[in-house]
Amino acid sequence: MKVFGFLKDVLGANRVTNARRKLIESGSPENIYSDHIKEVANELHPKVTHVVVTAVEDVSPTARRFTFEAAEGDKLPPFQAGQYCSLDLKIGDTVTTRPYSISSAPFEARTGEHPFFQLTIRNGKPDSGFAANWLYANCKVGDAFTAHLPFGEFYYEPLRDAKNVVALAGGSGITPFYAMAKEIEHGTLDMNLTILYGSVSTKDIILEKQLNEIHSDKVKFVNVISGEEDYPGEKGFLSRDIIKKYSQPDTTYFVCGPLPMYHFVKGELDALQAPARRIRMEVFGAPRDVTAAEGYPKDFTPKTFKLTVLRGIQEDVIDADSREPITVALERAGIKNNSRCRSGACGYCRTELVKGEVFVAPEGDGRRKADKQFGYIHACSTWPLSDCTIRIPIL
Repeated sequence: MKVFGFLKDVLGANRVTNARRKLIESGSPENIYSDHIKEVANELHPKVTHVVVTAVEDVSPTARRFTFEAAEGDKLPPFQAGQYCSLDLKIGDTVTTRPYSISSAPFEARTGEHPFFQLTIRNGKPDSGFAANWLYANCKVGDAFTAHLPFGEFYYEPLRDAKNVVALAGGSGITPFYAMAKEIEHGTLDMNLTILYGSVSTKDIILEKQLNEIHSDKVKFVNVISGEEDYPGEKGFLSRDIIKKYSQPDTTYFVCGPLPMYHFVKGELDALQAPARRIRMEVFGAPRDVTAAEGYPKDFTPKTFKLTVLRGIQEDVIDADSREPITVALERAGIKNNSRCRSGACGYCRTELVKGEVFVAPEGDGRRKADKQFGYIHACSTWPLSDCTIRIPIL
């Protein structure tokens, strides 16, 4: 390196700075920089997608199918048959989210003049199904929502799953399997799918007409009716005998339905000695009665506790009912906290438990080993058993 002398070398920095300023001033004010990887990532999994309801139709006496298209300026991201969408909802003073399986096929969201996706939602029983009941009664054509999709790993993966799949469905758990059946019929999903759909009555079978209209030698749809003795087809519950009847030597089992059905079906699959790697289960929502969950403290008296919520330097103290997940307490108090699956699986509501005693439902404990060790919880699947202090992100 050539040395010119102390003053000349020191003042040389000014010459470099001045030259740099001139170059900057001579440049265009337009930002021509682009991050291709970031653009692709945002297209595949945007933080939010603005959607509009374009159709509402009944698909059983108790279920409705809602069609959504992207609002102007937005684009529907690609998804796989079996994944779910989380809707942001404002019901009265409550701001909440709810996950619903996408019941339309992936190809329908990326082809045609008006790409769309569909959610099929069953009207809940009285005093249950808070969000489902509201959507069933109030959602209409033209309504706008913010949606988050896609989520979930409940889809066929040829490197992991057998070519022959038996889908065990109950209630609105039929929806992801209808999406799979449509995608198979379209020729963009290669597997053999047999759907065993458990219902109480032939008078209320969700998407039955639509399923019967699918024409593919790779799709078979079988109703299993538990409440009609004179039904000529498969009767009773999804028992090991019925499951075995429709299984091949190497079969992957996909299970989607209400929690009691999971418990029953898991026992039947265990009796058939189905390998754990061949069983795929999708669970949405926390247990309706957490006191009946495995491991819940016996003789614990339900109580409303104080929950201290730390967000940066802000501190709030709110009520938290021991019979409701911490996520619900935050929503009731109007405190934002990310939530997508509401089943303890996705980790979006990961929260630091600073102090207090809680119960985590075993069926909804999707935490990493390190999180369990260092005191982190998933707020959607955690119930307070004492006054607690938690720390959540600032949103």
